[in-house]
Amino acid sequence: MKYLQLLVFVILIMGCKGQNNEPMEHKYTNALINETSPYLLQHAHNPVDWNPWNKSTLDKAKTENKLILISVGYSACHWCHVMEHESFEDSLVAQIMNKNFINIKVDREERPDVDQVYMNAVQLMNGSGGWPLNVVALPDGRPVWGGTYFKKEQWLSALEQISKLYNEKPEKLREYAQKLEQGIKALDVVQLNTNEPVFEKDYIDEAIKNWSKQFDNRDGGLNRAPKFMMPNNYHFLLRYAYQTNDKKLQEFVNLTLKKMAYGGIFDQVGGGFSRYSVDPVWHIPHFEKMLYDNGQLVSLYADAYLITKNELYKNVITETLEYIKNEMTLANGAFFSSLDADSNSPEGELEEGAYYVWNKEELQLVIGDDFYLFSDYFNINNYGLWEKGHYVLIRKDDDESIIKKHDITLETLTEKVSKWKNMLLKERDKKDKPRLDDKTLTSWNALMLKGYNDAYRVLENKNYLNSAIQNAEFIIGNQLREDGGLYHTYKNGKSTINGYLEDYAATIDAFISLYETTLNEKWLNTARDLANYTFDHFYDESSKMFFFTSNEDDSLVSRSIEYRDNVIPASNSIMAKNLFKLSHYFDNSHFSKTAMTMLNNVKPEMQEYPSGYSNWLDLMLNYAQPYYEVAIVGEKAKDKIETLNKTYIPNKLIAGSTNENNMPLLENRYNPESTLIYVCVNKACKLPVSEVGKAIKLLLE
Repeated sequence: MKYLQLLVFVILIMGCKGQNNEPMEHKYTNALINETSPYLLQHAHNPVDWNPWNKSTLDKAKTENKLILISVGYSACHWCHVMEHESFEDSLVAQIMNKNFINIKVDREERPDVDQVYMNAVQLMNGSGGWPLNVVALPDGRPVWGGTYFKKEQWLSALEQISKLYNEKPEKLREYAQKLEQGIKALDVVQLNTNEPVFEKDYIDEAIKNWSKQFDNRDGGLNRAPKFMMPNNYHFLLRYAYQTNDKKLQEFVNLTLKKMAYGGIFDQVGGGFSRYSVDPVWHIPHFEKMLYDNGQLVSLYADAYLITKNELYKNVITETLEYIKNEMTLANGAFFSSLDADSNSPEGELEEGAYYVWNKEELQLVIGDDFYLFSDYFNINNYGLWEKGHYVLIRKDDDESIIKKHDITLETLTEKVSKWKNMLLKERDKKDKPRLDDKTLTSWNALMLKGYNDAYRVLENKNYLNSAIQNAEFIIGNQLREDGGLYHTYKNGKSTINGYLEDYAATIDAFISLYETTLNEKWLNTARDLANYTFDHFYDESSKMFFFTSNEDDSLVSRSIEYRDNVIPASNSIMAKNLFKLSHYFDNSHFSKTAMTMLNNVKPEMQEYPSGYSNWLDLMLNYAQPYYEVAIVGEKAKDKIETLNKTYIPNKLIAGSTNENNMPLLENRYNPESTLIYVCVNKACKLPVSEVGKAIKLLLE
């Protein structure tokens, strides 16, 4: 163990004086040419003899007894492209890689299972990870060394030393691989918690008290850089703050949402959010735009708007969805995955953010006489300056401050801002656009589907509901197999790769929300059927949790259980919330008990690092405080639901029907002469009411 740790240290600090080979022209073609992933295809002409991750490649490594070099990245990853240009396009590097390794390129979005295993390994070895992720494994796939981005000289040195060690002292690597394998398998093990499940508000209060020590009360978010938006963190905090009337927490959440909306992390011209900001003020983004961020952020801002009626939040929703419609949507209703951080500069060089940044002269030419007002609004000054004379548009002052300072009306300012954005968008469209990752992922599509549905629920724009339904129909028609399982990816009319737990969890969640809006039981019944499928293929009887991969998938070094929330909530936390809701809809005690057990299993870790368990804390709040079943039955059920949805009530689910229905929550409640609303808690219902206002009073008691 110490020997390899020393090796890792030596490799990281050493450089080598390798030959300065120029990158080869794209004359070579490797096995990636037959793949559909845009990220893999980007490497199809590298001189490295890349292979996709599949059984035949892995068998080849065993047959030839060669080390496996696994390089994981994704299409929108800036440093992945840098390492490709510096190393993987270089003939000397390719020669060494081809001679000593079976080289495998992995798109982490296409194969999150592979990424998860080797990311865990690198985090165990080095204490941190990221992308590009580069790992060397024994012929049987067990990792022995890894890291993230390497400069060419470091990379060459690492490969040479690992190869030498494998040739001269392979037993050292096998010994380390065994210990590392045990560590990987222990990392995501969840012990069944046999203590009685007790979920109380005091526990959540303490978690938030610990969490609040990290809050940035000046610029929002957490006190650190880079800053990730973490939508599920703020969705939970938003809910908790308003459900418990915590004014201080309400102020913090709204400060965060305002600062993100003002920041360069939000595309002030074209709408949509980038993945994170490199600074503590949300100004300079890492410019890639991911579908999963934007889907979740639409849902978050929708609930925030419902509470506050802040026009800023409404604008964020509408501009983000306009971006998704224009740049990320297929004709069949499916959504693309991401836009790259890099695009061609005026000099024709790939450069991070080139599409989004402006110099002062450009802006003066486009904006003309309004430039003084424009430059104050979007900070074409030292506050908005980035580098090389470039500006990333950012807001600092609210509209009220601007109209007072410039002695104009709000109506005039609003018209001017809209005009400026249209002018800049037309000008920007003359540039080379960032590369598009046009594959479709089921889980990310479901997050965006829910975003559209939430936007409709709050803003009542029928186009949003139509987009949500069209995407749901796409999933049903293309990603749902005859055996009841889901595919993970879709590209060029083909659905491939067996679905992961994240696909099932996100789709079930989206379909439940779509049912609550439309009352079309097709979505609710499909959600239940998918949940049953996960019990058959993903459930771990010993821990009562769900594996990330199906029992029909080829085995990896470990079969992990994903339960810590990240930028996207953990698949297990989404599943637990799904089962909680489905247990109410279908009076299913197995679903109910499983959800409670899953939450109880994770409870011992939640207070220590609450930002990694926000979706679990959201579920815990369902148990710690009253959670309502709202059943609306009668001819005007949909109208009453739309009225009910104008009030923020997060601790409820909705069941409804316009006619007789045998669903447990609706059975024997239809009255042809009146539409009645039943408010229930744990199967105990208050007297039905016909007015939505009276129902809301019962829900807010």
